Amino acid sequence: MDTSLITTSNTLEGYKVTKYLGVVRGITVRSRSVLGNMAGGFQSLFGGRLSVYVELCENAREEAYQLLVQHARVMGANAIINMRYDANEIMQGITEVLAYGTAVIVEKNAE
Repeated sequence: MDTSLITTSNTLEGYKVTKYLGVVRGITVRSRSVLGNMAGGFQSLFGGRLSVYVELCENAREEAYQLLVQHARVMGANAIINMRYDANEIMQGITEVLAYGTAVIVEKNAE
């Protein structure tokens, strides 16, 4: 799958959806270690960007995204439309990150 064919839009410019395959998702659950929480707490004393937590969020979103792409490939999709992220705190310090969208097969429009 060409990752340029993954969009938050309902359509892909220059492509026609020929088949809808259904909802696809990638889910990960993450927590920060005790040391990571201490480092984040220390950073928060000085304000500004909390790089420890930014890294955690970036890694969680990337993992959920890769799982989403893998799920779409298994279904035979060559594109994903209407892609979104969602996150929920399962319990204090443990967060679920979900990437989801609609798996489709697209063809390039004739010019």
